[in-house]
Amino acid sequence: MGGVGKTALAVALAHQLKDQYPDAQVMLNLRGADPDRRPPLSSAEAMQNVIHAFAPEAKLPNTVDELKPIYLSVLQEGNHRILLLLDNAASPEQIEPLLPPSNCLLLVTSRAHFTLPGLKAKDIGCLKPDQSVKLLLKLAPRIGEHAAHAAELCGHLPLALEIVAGIVNDKRLYPVQDILTRLETKQEKPPKVDAAFEVSYDLLSETLRRQWCQLSVFPASFDLRAAAAVWESDQDAARDNLQVLFNASLVEWNEATNRFRLHDLIRDFCNGKLSSDDRSAAQLRHSEHYSQILDEAGELLLKGGDSILHGLAVFDTERTNIEAGQAWATAQPADSKVAAQLCVEYPNAGVYVLSLRQHPRQRIAWLEAAVAGAQRLRNRRAEGVSLGNLGLAHAALGETHRAIELYERRVAIARESGDRRGEGSVLGNLASAYAELGETRRAIELYEQRLAIARESGDRRGEANALSNLGVAYANAGEARRAVELYEQALAIDRKTGDRRGEANTLGNLGNAYGDLGEPRRAIEFYEQALGISREIGDRRGEANALGNLGIARAITGETPQAIKLCEEQLVIAREIGDRRGEGNALFNMSLALDKLGKRTEAIHQAEAALRVYEQIEDPHAEQVRQQLAVWRSKK
Repeated sequence: MGGVGKTALAVALAHQLKDQYPDAQVMLNLRGADPDRRPPLSSAEAMQNVIHAFAPEAKLPNTVDELKPIYLSVLQEGNHRILLLLDNAASPEQIEPLLPPSNCLLLVTSRAHFTLPGLKAKDIGCLKPDQSVKLLLKLAPRIGEHAAHAAELCGHLPLALEIVAGIVNDKRLYPVQDILTRLETKQEKPPKVDAAFEVSYDLLSETLRRQWCQLSVFPASFDLRAAAAVWESDQDAARDNLQVLFNASLVEWNEATNRFRLHDLIRDFCNGKLSSDDRSAAQLRHSEHYSQILDEAGELLLKGGDSILHGLAVFDTERTNIEAGQAWATAQPADSKVAAQLCVEYPNAGVYVLSLRQHPRQRIAWLEAAVAGAQRLRNRRAEGVSLGNLGLAHAALGETHRAIELYERRVAIARESGDRRGEGSVLGNLASAYAELGETRRAIELYEQRLAIARESGDRRGEANALSNLGVAYANAGEARRAVELYEQALAIDRKTGDRRGEANTLGNLGNAYGDLGEPRRAIEFYEQALGISREIGDRRGEANALGNLGIARAITGETPQAIKLCEEQLVIAREIGDRRGEGNALFNMSLALDKLGKRTEAIHQAEAALRVYEQIEDPHAEQVRQQLAVWRSKK
């Protein structure tokens, strides 16, 4: 049952066993019983959390089947001894995919009874009366001769015992008998643990009552700064009040992370005490705070270098709160201007982080809410920015015509408002879309406009991006030497500004150019550099592109089995992130390599799959695949 001490017991056991599993100890709340009615973590989400504990920069797939090999590989690496504590499990179906390799120990807590292969179950009930008395006297010695009566009033439930001990210790001017009398008057309100919470609530000052209950808006752990934001308090005052709540066992504190949390039963109790107005006000402040945190994470990515991993770590730590803040804003009535503003801010403030952490479909949902919010506010500039980012999300899925529609709306708004930097940025995106459709000359024209505006406005990142993309367009037009010149200019700017993602992209483009010039070994050097950076910053799309390019180059140098392996790795990632064009490229390049090995039937099968993808997204490469299939079929 809740409050019986499952988690505390599991943590104590983990501490006893940690020396046998010295390489890592990981704890994760699976949300099997959540007072906020949030769904339990899926097995896939749990795997992602565990993997990110070891590889925080990794951008991961979303399905169990795709995650399982990565999960097992991370846990098996080096045959390390690792302890996993999965707290608050919902069901055996949630746990079964998470069973680790034999070098690991798995501890699970749950309110549900279930069995799994290799699991040794232990039912945890309330304490026996003598144990309850012993615990109370240990936690609050001054309770003395009243311990047995207090334990009975608490139903021998460890959480209730801890709360009562906290009250007794905190309220030293109150006789113990008076505290127990208060507790007795609450017994008509089940469950018994609520009676302990009620006593704690009654003994707090009015300000602390309100603040304690306002903490229920946090769905996960939080730091001092966040509590101060929700309380509209300075951090020194917030620290003082959190100290009082911690001393009374009403809030938990993790010294290692310096973060706070409410036990789920306490969160449920506190939430029930909030008036609807007070809850809404606290949720608004929570949402505003985490919009700012997301913005700060995005700014760290823009700084480049080591700041990229720092920004991703901030997002990973606060992801649950960030997503809750955005969800609250989206759920507010249409006439709420402040909620509309938050809908605008969330996806646009964190665009660089979210592009590495969110699936395009989730980004599309956030950005559609942003467009609607900007329209409600009649903020044309914000509407334009949101439309441009929405176009990028659709482009990432291979939905090029939809992206062009959105970009053109963005261009019109940028010109209407005199936003030259915004105009330049979206012209570059529009050029990329036309390039994907094979309209190279139109793309070059747009990229040159983009470059001129970037230089005019002093946008160095934009200048590097325009140079690199312009190089791609010239390469597509058969002017590889001109492309190399442009890429080298872009690379110098990328490195000066610390834009690691831009650097990886430009290195990949240089590899392509040298491949076109008949220098595959030189191309491989650039591709491997691009792959290393993409993996370092968790850019899964960049990683997939680099793998695909390496596959092509390895095929040219006669390393055909290695080429197929690289294409297969690219295909897995492309499907994970919904990159339809990348999926088609991987399938077609794989078919070419298979044919080199004399596997014509398999080659045709993969090429047919590539053709289906290209036709669905109207990619101009579809004709090339048709022609290749016609040749192969005629020779069968």
